Amino acid sequence: MDAIQQHMLDTYRAARLSEPAPPPPGRHDRAVLRDLYRYWLTHPPTHATGDLSGPSGA
Repeated sequence: MDAIQQHMLDTYRAARLSEPAPPPPGRHDRAVLRDLYRYWLTHPPTHATGDLSGPSGA
């Protein structure tokens, strides 16, 4: 099931239960990506020091 089909199903269920309809898919994508980018800028990824062989230790 793709995002549009899921949205249609959720909208139908919301209408049957007299609840507000969910936002359409992709509505907040830009804001989420912008927030992730800002978080990445303020919290850059760090490299672990020590054993670089991985969690298994092999």
